[in-house]
Amino acid sequence: MESCALTLSSSTLTSTTLNHINQKNRPRIIPCASPSSINYKTTYSRIHYDFVVARAAASASEASGESSNAAEIGRTLQLAAMFGVWYLLNIYFNIFNKQVLKVFPYPTTLTTFQFGCGTLMVLIMWTLKLHPRPKFHKSQIVPGLTLAVAHTMGNLLTNISLGKVAVSFTHTIKAMEPFFTVLFSVLLLSERPSMWVVSSLVPIVGGVALASFTEASFNWIGFASAMASNVTNQSRNVLSKIFMVRKEEALDNINLFSVMTIISFFFLIPFAFLLEGFKLTPEHLQFAASQGLTVRELLARFVLTGICFHSYQQVSYMILSMVSPVTHAVGNCVKRVVVIVSSVIFFKTPVSPVNSLGTGLALAGVFLYSRVKRIKPTPKPKAA
Repeated sequence: MESCALTLSSSTLTSTTLNHINQKNRPRIIPCASPSSINYKTTYSRIHYDFVVARAAASASEASGESSNAAEIGRTLQLAAMFGVWYLLNIYFNIFNKQVLKVFPYPTTLTTFQFGCGTLMVLIMWTLKLHPRPKFHKSQIVPGLTLAVAHTMGNLLTNISLGKVAVSFTHTIKAMEPFFTVLFSVLLLSERPSMWVVSSLVPIVGGVALASFTEASFNWIGFASAMASNVTNQSRNVLSKIFMVRKEEALDNINLFSVMTIISFFFLIPFAFLLEGFKLTPEHLQFAASQGLTVRELLARFVLTGICFHSYQQVSYMILSMVSPVTHAVGNCVKRVVVIVSSVIFFKTPVSPVNSLGTGLALAGVFLYSRVKRIKPTPKPKAA
């Protein structure tokens, strides 16, 4: 018998040969049988089997790729729907809220009622197990209370502003949020913003200033309240980074928002009585209804503002858990544009060309800020 070497696929090797190879950890020259002793039928069957297996593997890979693409498309459609719901709830909230505050000028009472609606929705969510209940730790008490106070003040000040000036002007002022984010990050987190970030703040500040000087509904209380809401909201965001550093004790976004809502409701009840008294009486509601809405319409808008108030923030936190903070910031910028345009159209707010330019400049600066936040600073080379 002649000796020769054949190159065979792993499927044509016998189990004895494979064991021999594994034991020695090195390739071996396998003696070839003589042509007369080769079983061509068996060899063909093995080759055919290898081909079938390879084709099945390729089909499985293609199917996996298709399922992955389908999942990606599904996620994109889900996000698009959630962004649409977020914007729609914001539009309805601002319209209903303004209609109520026009005839019921008690923002503290209204904000307390809205937090009460949110508290009820949170309890229903936990009772029906739509979202897992949070597990509390003693170390979360002080941070939770601090964040809840900032959350309360931010929403209350926004409602005060909405009651004094046009919806479009309030949201133009709230476009200043990135400025205070950078400011508090420097003061509390010792972060140094890049030159690009600082440059993007220039059109924001300039646009808000231009819009304020030419705003027909300008009111110092409305202006100061909106600006103060920027301070409280952004200090809340920065403080959350400081407090929620231990992942094993940190609450997820939805539960953190839910806990802040409940604390805010109970925190604001005594202040509503002290500042405005009990205004949800038939006499006050009847007087408010005489200003343009029936009692039924007024109560319906009360409930709708509470539902929209909690729902749009809940959806916002849900989106934040699915996308990056930068993507969420871009979406928030677009949301502000949508709210401003829709409120101007609905309330027929007079807007001058210069005022429009200031608003557009501020919103463009916010968009630019959200884009430059993607730029990561180049690490400095270490000194030798």
